[in-house]
Amino acid sequence: MTKQLLSFSRTDSAKFFKTLNKRVNAYFKDNKIKKTGNWKLYTKAILMFALFLVPLVLILTLSLPTWLQIVFIIIIGIGMAGVGMNVMHDANHDAFSSKKWVNKLMGSSIYILAGNVYNWQVQHNVLHHTYTNIQGYDEDIDAGRIIRFSKHTKWLKIHKYQKIYSFFLYGLLTINWAITTDFIQSYKYLKRKLSYGKLPKPTTQWTKLIISKIIYYSLWIVLPLFLGFVWWQVIIGFFIMHFTAGLILSIVFQLAHVMPNTEMPQPNKKGSMKNTWAIHQLFTTSNFAPKSWLVGFFTGGLNYQVEHHLYSNISHIHYKKIAIIVKETAREFSLPYNEYKTFWKAISEHYKQLKAMGQKPVMA
Repeated sequence: MTKQLLSFSRTDSAKFFKTLNKRVNAYFKDNKIKKTGNWKLYTKAILMFALFLVPLVLILTLSLPTWLQIVFIIIIGIGMAGVGMNVMHDANHDAFSSKKWVNKLMGSSIYILAGNVYNWQVQHNVLHHTYTNIQGYDEDIDAGRIIRFSKHTKWLKIHKYQKIYSFFLYGLLTINWAITTDFIQSYKYLKRKLSYGKLPKPTTQWTKLIISKIIYYSLWIVLPLFLGFVWWQVIIGFFIMHFTAGLILSIVFQLAHVMPNTEMPQPNKKGSMKNTWAIHQLFTTSNFAPKSWLVGFFTGGLNYQVEHHLYSNISHIHYKKIAIIVKETAREFSLPYNEYKTFWKAISEHYKQLKAMGQKPVMA
């Protein structure tokens, strides 16, 4: 079945986005800084790669007690999420560096995170950033039949318990990338001829996908077995690593979009959305913990999700500064600027949203 073509309103009589763009561009021009990454981002990239890879080297080369191996595996998972949010994410938005080859190289870090560049760019850059929170178009709010994020999704009895089991399922995100998701997405996206830039040849995409998976499993499964680790130790370690990374990445996303203060609008019968694309982003996106240095540092600025959605071509290093401009401009034009002051408040509100969406519609 072919999806209905969507179009966003072109009517913005107040010229919100034009005004905002002018102010944001002036900020970079007046301060004589580039919109891409700087030494702060590059230093952070080194730290995140170290957090990801150094514990792996220690586990593979030293005789460590089991409890310390588990600690290091959890740290690897944290580093995995850190590389994804701070390096891979900016790079695949062409925001890590002003040099294309650097963005391509850093964007390719997704391969050691169990993902695939083509699939990620289509799902995230094209579908999620274009059709944010629109059921049937934004795959990031489609959790299949097991979790109900939107009131537009069919309610099932199992959803009554999603407030209990959802956080466990969040941890399976990246392990699904490694096992099934990439193959399903490649088939689906190539069939629909979706791409971020030039559409790859099917043979090229499948070859890259298969070879990258072979290399990935050779590093994380075959190599430890070759070095003498017992098979069940390898499997458990692999699961703990992925569960840690998947839980972190999933929670960061949910706190930005699946919240009581974010909307999930639908197009009318003609396929038209009520708002312009930029205004749509304000209604469907939320920030969290804007004053927390730790949250902002580790999540790659994704706690400033409003700014990211409006300016994904700008490195997250700059979000804290331009957030002031975005917030003031949104209020000036009487538009929403969603945010939760703390991380734990956002977690609490997301839990409430899961609970609300789990209720039978007639009772909600």
